Amino acid sequence: MDRVRTDLMPPYPPELSLLSWLGLALASCATAYACLSLWAWFRCERLNKHRRARVNDQASHAVSVLKPLHGAEPHLYENLRGFCQQQHDHYEILFGVRDPDDAAIAVVQRLQREFPALPMALVIDPTVHGANFKVSNLINLLAQARHDWLVLADSDISVPPDYLARVTAPLGDPGTGIVTCLYHGVAGKSMTTRLGRLFIDDWFAPSVRLAHAFGSTRFAFGSTIALRRDALEAIGGFEALEDTLADDFWLGERTRQLGLNTVLSDVVVGTDVTETHLATLWPHELRWLRTIRAISPAGFAFSFICFSWPLLALSLALSPTLSCMIVTGVGGLARLIRYGASWRGTARSSRWQDLWLTPFRDALMLLEWAGALFHWRVQWRGQVLHARDHAPSRYSWK
Repeated sequence: MDRVRTDLMPPYPPELSLLSWLGLALASCATAYACLSLWAWFRCERLNKHRRARVNDQASHAVSVLKPLHGAEPHLYENLRGFCQQQHDHYEILFGVRDPDDAAIAVVQRLQREFPALPMALVIDPTVHGANFKVSNLINLLAQARHDWLVLADSDISVPPDYLARVTAPLGDPGTGIVTCLYHGVAGKSMTTRLGRLFIDDWFAPSVRLAHAFGSTRFAFGSTIALRRDALEAIGGFEALEDTLADDFWLGERTRQLGLNTVLSDVVVGTDVTETHLATLWPHELRWLRTIRAISPAGFAFSFICFSWPLLALSLALSPTLSCMIVTGVGGLARLIRYGASWRGTARSSRWQDLWLTPFRDALMLLEWAGALFHWRVQWRGQVLHARDHAPSRYSWK
């Protein structure tokens, strides 16, 4: 019997094989996410086209729009003016501030002079209900609201003229709890604001669309929440949220606990990205990530697969094999297509101008994700809050 020449067999280091499998697994996860999020975007666009084509018969239902304000933010006049130009038959707008010297008051008074026929009220009330100042503002505004259909929207949101009619249309169904809107980033020229826009457009929105495509409705965004007064009263009113951090999420969650549905509107509104320095962008995004970690710890733990470029690069470093190269190539292509498909808010000729930022954006996201794993404290409008308890820290909020 011939002997096998073992000295001619290629070496087989087990540790290299393990690393190769690990690299291929990481590449597969990152590629699967990139492909699925691309599919979810096209699915969402197709469904929204059908929804926009339907005749809206709810535009005559009276609506109260509640706008809590805090300071004269950039583009505040332009954003609020969009709410004054709605193609809706019967609505009022209530603006609320806590401080009688708030710079936002002058902007509201300008709008009151510009639109004298539009029911518009400025509520200045320093009363504090609990630790969340925004919710306190909403409680004060609700006391002045005349209508039973309510729309809550953050101050930095820009909307199309048919926004109000479209977001309130699902409220005609008694099974609807809240209606909420996704949003896209509106950035300035600085690289930091463009990085902030990519956080929203290239990570947050695709993640929400993918979760929604698989049936999840565990979300509610401060960009817009529309609901009926009876649903709000059923959860205990805004008072039930006065000590929460993620008040928008918990508003939706409490209505879902009543068996009511959350509807993701076909309207995508704009939100200003105003952080021009990394020192201000970092804590803002860290607050979002720590809040997500508190709300959905399991989903947050596995969200690292969303950061395509560093994960694909690490996969190739661990497994420089042909199979891994093919998988990472597919993932990179899906990532590029998704970037182009989900682009919004700049001139068509400059659609791809921020493509080179996406590796830096993903790497920064990975660092922020790691940073969010430690500590629970977040900073928000002069307050230091504790994300795990969904309430301000007893020793540090102000």
